[in-house]
Amino acid sequence: MRWENLTAPPVEGVPGRAAPATPPLPLALPGAVVRTFDTPGFAGMTFYEVHAKSILNKVPGTSRVPFEWTVNPYRGCSHACLYCFARKTHTYLDFDAGADFDRQVIVKVNAGELLRRELAAPRWRGAHVAMGTNVDCYQRAEGRYRLMPSIIEALRDFANPFSILTKGTLIVRDLPLLRQAAQVTRVGVSFSVGFVDERLWRSVEPGTPSPQRRLDAVRQFTDAGFEVGVLMAPILPGLSDDDESIESTVAAIAAAGATSVTPLPLHLRPGAREWYAQWLAREHPRLVPRYRELYRSGAYAPQPYQRELTARVRVAARRHGLYRPDRGEHRQVPAAPAPAPEQLSLL
Repeated sequence: MRWENLTAPPVEGVPGRAAPATPPLPLALPGAVVRTFDTPGFAGMTFYEVHAKSILNKVPGTSRVPFEWTVNPYRGCSHACLYCFARKTHTYLDFDAGADFDRQVIVKVNAGELLRRELAAPRWRGAHVAMGTNVDCYQRAEGRYRLMPSIIEALRDFANPFSILTKGTLIVRDLPLLRQAAQVTRVGVSFSVGFVDERLWRSVEPGTPSPQRRLDAVRQFTDAGFEVGVLMAPILPGLSDDDESIESTVAAIAAAGATSVTPLPLHLRPGAREWYAQWLAREHPRLVPRYRELYRSGAYAPQPYQRELTARVRVAARRHGLYRPDRGEHRQVPAAPAPAPEQLSLL
C-alpha cells in the first residue's frame, strides 16, 4: 500500500510544548505518535509523527518535470492553498483532500538521518534532488520540527545537487547552510509568487507568508549571491490573469532581484478541483460559468488560453529586464502538458 513506508517513531525528542493528542489514528498510520501544540499558529492542527522507511522518491517516468528524484519530509500542508494539486494524495492516508489536508500533517521525523543513509548507499549516483514539489518543506511545521537543516547538511556533505521551491520565508533561516552547500554542489532556490494582490492572497493562500514577504526573501537570497527564479503560479482565471495583475506581479518580482519568472496557469486536479470549486461558488459565483468552460475537459485550461497568458507574462518580463534562462541554469517547474481529456464536474 502507499503508506507502507511509514512507521511510528519513538517518543523521545518531542518538540517543545508538544502534547500527545488522543483522536483515533487513521487506518493508514497505525501506531503513529499524534501531537497537538498549544500555540495560536497551530490551532486546530494535528501532527502525526512517523519514521519513514525511505525518503528519496523516484518520479514516475511519465512525468514531464525536469527532475527524477524528490524528498518530501511532510505530507499535508498548513499553507492551505485552495488549489494545491497534492490534495488528493491525502486521501491515500484515509484523510480528506479538503480541511484534513490543511490541518492533519504527517511529519517524517527521521528524514535527515534517513537521507544521509540513502545518499551513502552504493547504488545512489548523486542525481539531482528536488524539494517542495509536493507540499512545501518550509510550511509552518518546519519551524517546530526543523527537518530541513539536517536534510541540507546531508546533501552538502555528499556534494549532491538539489533545488528547493517554496512559498515559505522560513527558508531564510537556512541561508547560511544553503550557502555552504552551494560552495560544493549546485543549489537551486526558487519561490512561488502567483500574484501580489493581498486580498486575493488572504483568500486563496491563507496559511502562507504574504507575497511581499516572499519577495523580501527573494531579495535576501539574491543579495547572498543566488540566482533566484520565481514561479508565477498559479495565475487564476478571472482573478489574476488580467494585464494589471500580470504587470504589477512581474514588476514586483523584478524589483526583488529575481533572475527569471516562469508563468503557470491554474490547473485543477481531482481533490483540489472540488475544494477550489466550493470556494469559487461562495466567493466569486459570477466566475463559475467561465471556469466550467475552461476546465470542462479536464484539469488543465485549453492550450490557446495557456499560450496567450504565457505570452503576456513574457512580454511583461522583457519589459522589466527579466529573462528566461536555459534549463541548466536552475530548476524550473514548467506547465505540464494537458493529459487526455477527462470529464470532470467543476461544481
